[in-house]
Amino acid sequence: MPKTDQRPIIKLRSTAGTGYTYVTRKNVRNDPDRLTLRKYDPVARRHVDFRETR
Repeated sequence: MPKTDQRPIIKLRSTAGTGYTYVTRKNVRNDPDRLTLRKYDPVARRHVDFRETR
């Protein structure tokens, strides 16, 4: 299985509405659903939830 199929690149967009994004990889076999992580948003200057966009 190629590397790109197992761990594709995804974008995590801020739920604060600032438009700030993080780019990361995720393992599709372990996390088939959309990913949600709590990370720092420098535009909002606080930690918020970041959700996976497609």
